[in-house]
Amino acid sequence: MKHTTILILALTAVLASGCHSRELAYISDAQRDSAQAVLETYTATIMPGDQIYIYVESQTPESVIPFNQETHKIYVENNRVQLLDTTYRAVTEQDGYVVSSNNQYVTAEITGYFVSEKGTINFPILGDIMVAGITQDSLCHLIERRLKEDGYVNDPVVTSKLMNFRVTVVGEVNSPQQIHVQGTRLTILEAIAICGDLTVYGQRENLTIVRNDGGKQEIGEIDLTKKEMLDSPFYYLHNNDIVYVEPSNTKKRRSDRNDDVPRYIAIGVSVGSIIVTYLNTIRTLNQM
Repeated sequence: MKHTTILILALTAVLASGCHSRELAYISDAQRDSAQAVLETYTATIMPGDQIYIYVESQTPESVIPFNQETHKIYVENNRVQLLDTTYRAVTEQDGYVVSSNNQYVTAEITGYFVSEKGTINFPILGDIMVAGITQDSLCHLIERRLKEDGYVNDPVVTSKLMNFRVTVVGEVNSPQQIHVQGTRLTILEAIAICGDLTVYGQRENLTIVRNDGGKQEIGEIDLTKKEMLDSPFYYLHNNDIVYVEPSNTKKRRSDRNDDVPRYIAIGVSVGSIIVTYLNTIRTLNQM
């Protein structure tokens, strides 16, 4: 009987071991009143495949009409186009032009400018501009300088933004999804929050980030439990990054075993309890 009781206790311990709590906190190694500097050298550079919105402003609005997709119209002549009586060039899909029903005018949708595999965009009048590898601010300064030097606009103010910034988050998060962001800055914590946080089975110590860096796939890891993650080059996510949250070893073990095992163990514990009760009853009757 003593051995039976020990067996029941052992089975109960096995069940309880699967329910123990784990450390789920982020940045758990930092003191609550401490300060940690965030990496400030992050700059997003333009890459092939990006879709960039560019807008030109001036104190003389009419001078910037040819350079903004919202405003300029192009006259069709012999399968080529004339832009405000200034230049001729062919219409391309990358320009975002749509021919009107009367086939006389071409208007531009606000689709932005696609960065080709060569790293260039086709900008009105200025033609092909190499943009890959530079920042959004550098692109604005470049176009402003070209517009001034070529005599098109005396006081241009150029703004730009990335139109197709997206990050994909998969694995042990409550809502795996592809995140579309207005702008170019998104932290790993913000992405996790958008996806409804990690599940209790998500490993917080080694999130995997797959990044396209100049045509090469770079794979990195980040530990959400350490304050050093704020200095990681993967703290700020880049366009087209893929974040994978690996399941914990507990979930991996559960996926490899029969789902009926816990039920069998519970039945075994119940049967064991019945046996112990029965034996105790028999012993009591024998002593009477």
